[in-house]
Amino acid sequence: MNPATPLLRQVHPSFIQAGHITSQVFRPTPKDEQQLSVYDGNKMQPQVAWQHFTQNPLCRSVGIVAVLKSECDNEQLPVVADGEPFPEHCYLDFASFDKKTIELKAKILSRLAQSRGWLFQAA
Repeated sequence: MNPATPLLRQVHPSFIQAGHITSQVFRPTPKDEQQLSVYDGNKMQPQVAWQHFTQNPLCRSVGIVAVLKSECDNEQLPVVADGEPFPEHCYLDFASFDKKTIELKAKILSRLAQSRGWLFQAA
């Protein structure tokens, strides 16, 4: 992984308001255990990542947005390429941050992703 690696994030339909993604896209939920899943965009294209994710009927996504590894580095947000449960899996490690800091970082990342635009959007 290099600084320009796009980290692909699925966008749940409820994370869209007035046509824009919300910061919830980049805020871990309790089930994430402070590890927000992303795909390594150097290893998997956005549309393929969306298809991979939505194969599971329990997983819903309206598309893919991304932040870069360097943008996470700028926020002192560790990116871990764990390759589990599939080889292209990574996660953003929010474990060392308090709730307020997590919310701030999520807002920053969502603005960066929003400015980049959709990498893939489902029809």
